Amino acid sequence: MASRWYAETLIKRLQDIEDRCDRIAFCEGDGMPALQAVAELPGTVAFVDPPYTAGGKRLYNHHALDHHTLFKTLAEAGIDFLMTYDRAPEIIDLIGEFGFSAVQVVMKNTHHAKMSELVISRRPLFA
Repeated sequence: MASRWYAETLIKRLQDIEDRCDRIAFCEGDGMPALQAVAELPGTVAFVDPPYTAGGKRLYNHHALDHHTLFKTLAEAGIDFLMTYDRAPEIIDLIGEFGFSAVQVVMKNTHHAKMSELVISRRPLFA
C-alpha cells in the first residue's frame, strides 16, 4: 500500500477497525443527513472531517458546505464528536458562538509539510 502513513501502523489501524466492525459505521457521501440520522442515538460518537474553508475547491470534489449549519447541527445533536478544521477566523468564531472547545494540533499534509489544524469537540479536550 502506497501511503504517507507507516505501513505497519496503517495495517494495525485497519485490523482494529475490523475487530470493532459491528460497532462502527462509515458513511460516504453528504455527512449532514448522516449526522441528523444519528443525532439522538445513545452512545454515538462522530468523527467529522469537513472540507477546509480555505482551499476547499482545490482539495475536494465536494467542497460546498454551510459551516454554520454544520456547527448548529452538532450543537443540537445529542452525540459526542471530534471535528477537524483549518484554523480560519470564521471557524474560530463558530467555536465561540456554539460554545465548543478546540485544541490546535500539528499535522503533516500530503507533501509532508507541517501544518496546524484544529480538533473541535463539545467538551474540553486534554483537560
